[in-house]
Amino acid sequence: MKKIWSVAIAVAIASATIPLTANAAVGQAQIQSSVSFRTSPNTTSQVKYYLKSGEQVQVLEQVNAYWYKVKDRQGETGYVSSNAKYISLVSEPPASGGSSPQQPKQSEQAKKAPVRSYEQAISAGMKYLGASYKFGADRNSTKEFDCSSFVRRAFLDGMDLQLPADSRQQGDYVKKIGKTSKSWSNLKRGDLMFFMDYKGTSKASYNGVNKSKAKITHVGIYLGNGQVLHTYSKASGGVRIDSIQGKHWEYRFLFGGSVS
Repeated sequence: MKKIWSVAIAVAIASATIPLTANAAVGQAQIQSSVSFRTSPNTTSQVKYYLKSGEQVQVLEQVNAYWYKVKDRQGETGYVSSNAKYISLVSEPPASGGSSPQQPKQSEQAKKAPVRSYEQAISAGMKYLGASYKFGADRNSTKEFDCSSFVRRAFLDGMDLQLPADSRQQGDYVKKIGKTSKSWSNLKRGDLMFFMDYKGTSKASYNGVNKSKAKITHVGIYLGNGQVLHTYSKASGGVRIDSIQGKHWEYRFLFGGSVS
């Protein structure tokens, strides 16, 4: 009898150590800020595309403390960071034989959580004013930047948002979110700005250019009032602020938009 009782206790203790969230459907969730939708639960895996802020997804499994396996509205499955900055559970799976339980107040608050401030990204970028320019700079460097590594660092430091590595990929990222404009005067403070090749200082130098087919060669952060925070050459002094209107930056501008 003692032996049977001991076995029962051992089984109960072992069962208590099994993670309840592993390999279980977690429920519905809402994307809080644009996040990579990956093929595997790690940051080196391929990015299928980016889930947008406000999208509803189904969390199929909590893989570990850092990743969810989810299904989007098109039925595509993949993996996203489980960080609350990117995704928030808004419902639990229904109990066996019953309906979904009422959501706690904290879930409703999470649904209404404000998007992280672009001012944080701008402030982070401002800290690097004067930092040296280097074409093809290490994406992890904080001492020297090219245009895209600087923008990437500002948003990583300020908003914990990891943008793609180069300006063209960043442009694609913004286009997928869909909040873009071809007129810089329509942009909001904190939007990204994308530019084509330099062809001269005069407006006439850009006449006849089909901007819809022009390649992105430069990116910066719009500050409002016709100003851009960026870096583009050693001669210019590295990270700096420039005015746009009436200058080659205005003539080279292709489009801009929000990262979330």
